[in-house]
Amino acid sequence: MPVVSRSNYTAPLLCSNPHVQTIIPTVFRKVRGVSYQRERIATPDGDFIDLDWAGVGSKRLAILLHGLEGDSGRPYMMGMVRALNRNDWDALAINFRGCSGEPNLKLRMYHSGETEDLHTVICHVAASGMYDELALVGFSLGGNAILKYLGEQGDRKSPLIKQAVTISVPCDLKACSVRLEEFRNRPYLRRFLRMLHEKIRVKALMMPESISDIGYERIRTLKDFDDRYTAPMHGFKDADDYYEKASCRQFLPTISIPTLLINATDDPFLSASCFPVEEAKSSINLFLEIPEHGGHVGFIAFNNDGEYWSETRAIVFLNTMVS
Repeated sequence: MPVVSRSNYTAPLLCSNPHVQTIIPTVFRKVRGVSYQRERIATPDGDFIDLDWAGVGSKRLAILLHGLEGDSGRPYMMGMVRALNRNDWDALAINFRGCSGEPNLKLRMYHSGETEDLHTVICHVAASGMYDELALVGFSLGGNAILKYLGEQGDRKSPLIKQAVTISVPCDLKACSVRLEEFRNRPYLRRFLRMLHEKIRVKALMMPESISDIGYERIRTLKDFDDRYTAPMHGFKDADDYYEKASCRQFLPTISIPTLLINATDDPFLSASCFPVEEAKSSINLFLEIPEHGGHVGFIAFNNDGEYWSETRAIVFLNTMVS
């Protein structure tokens, strides 16, 4: 499929800076008009996942996955949910393990390549018989998980899943972890490590025989964190093994449904390897759109609807592209 390098997104005046695009929506955006109903479902390994539903009585459902240390209440999640509801889509926001306001029961939590829990939720929804059509929408880490899942499943995926949209996706996890170590990105890195520390601290109180946060202050990079925690907690040899196996780029050629990947050229988190141009050119299903601006999960727009460009773009794609 053609690569959409000339996207129609135009950053508003004074919003072309990638850090403005990345920070302003997180700190200042307020999304009103979204009401969730929570459901807790059991996982096959004896844990739980908290799901937040926002329904309008549709037979179409979009399943949303958030980014690193996000949750269903983040403005980018609620903005997309509101746009979906306005356009006759029910929405289901998944909170990854430990991200719903309550620690999960097992040592494992979540990571960029975690697709088992997504599959559990899809099977749960399919078994309900409530929907004729499913779509997947993911942001950053959640986008990586969706692309990896669709590539893993290939033609074996549920026939209910018709299309997908992913935004600001770190397709190459190792390169992105290095990118976050750059001087201009250190405030983001410190914030992520601070938030992750709180989860590890809680886990250490729950399971002192299995995990500890002693010496956490020596962790200075995501690779340090992934070497000490993510890899051993989730069955990887080390951070490099995790990055290699969990990065979605290698799974893109086997995606079997129309899938939109939106990555901004100026995204401060993404490396050059996160723009899979050749894979998109060779695929009948992968649509790669590369706006010049947008930062990381930004794409700010000012309008009467309060809708960001990425939300409008996602709705257009979901409503027009059916496998």
